[in-house]
Amino acid sequence: MMAEPNAKKRILVVDDEKGLVRIIRLNLEQDGFEVVEANNGAQAIDKLRTALPDLVLLDVMMPDMDGFTVLERIREVGSTPVIMLTAKGEEDDRVRGLELGADDYVTKPFSPRELTSRIRAVLRRGSISEEDETGKIVVDDRLTIDFDRHEVWVEGELIKLRPTEYRLLYHLVKNAGWVLTHDQILTKVWGYEYEDEPHYVRLYINYLRKKLEKDPANPQYILTERGVGYRFVDYKRENR
Repeated sequence: MMAEPNAKKRILVVDDEKGLVRIIRLNLEQDGFEVVEANNGAQAIDKLRTALPDLVLLDVMMPDMDGFTVLERIREVGSTPVIMLTAKGEEDDRVRGLELGADDYVTKPFSPRELTSRIRAVLRRGSISEEDETGKIVVDDRLTIDFDRHEVWVEGELIKLRPTEYRLLYHLVKNAGWVLTHDQILTKVWGYEYEDEPHYVRLYINYLRKKLEKDPANPQYILTERGVGYRFVDYKRENR
C-alpha cells in the first residue's frame, strides 16, 4: 500500500507488549508514518513531551500506570488525539476512555488495515479550517459560541469542550434548524469509517447537553428527532 503524500505523521505507540509494538511499528512505517515507542505510562508521558507526537495509540492494560491514568495526564496538558487499545468485549473500558477524552478506540485483536484506517480518520478530523469559521454566535442570553476563538460561554462562564465535542457542536450549530441524521453526524464528525457505530453520537450528544443545557433531560438547544437524529435550535428564528 502506498503512503499518502502528507501522511508522515508521528505516532506514539504505548503498550507493554513489546512484540505487539514491533508489529504495529512495522505496519505503520510501511504506511508512511513515523513511530515512537513507549512500554509503560511513565515513558509515554516523557515521550509526549519530547517527541511531540501527532497521535497516541494507548493500551488500557499496563502495569504501574494504566492507560486511563496516562490519558488523564495527556488531557491535563493538551489535546493530542488518543486512540485507546482495548480488549475484546470490555465495553466499560471503551466508555470510560471516551469519557476521559479519548478520540477513539480499537479492539484487540485488530487488523493492520483497521488500525491505519482509524488513525487516518482521527488525524483527518483535525481542526476546523479558518474559512469555515462563522465568528461569534449569540444563541440566547445563556449561550454564546465564538467559533473564531474556539470558545463556548454558558451564563458568562467559559466552558471547556474536548475536540470531538467542539466538532460536534460546530456541525450542529452550522446546520441550526435542520435535522442531521445519525449517519450524517457520524460522517461529518468522525468519518465514514464509523457509519456502523451510532453509539458515538448518543454518547457525545449527552456530553454536550450536560455542559450546555440548563436541564439536560429537557434540552433547549440540542433537540432529539426520534428515529432520525438531532437538530440544534433555530436560534436565528427564535431571536427575530
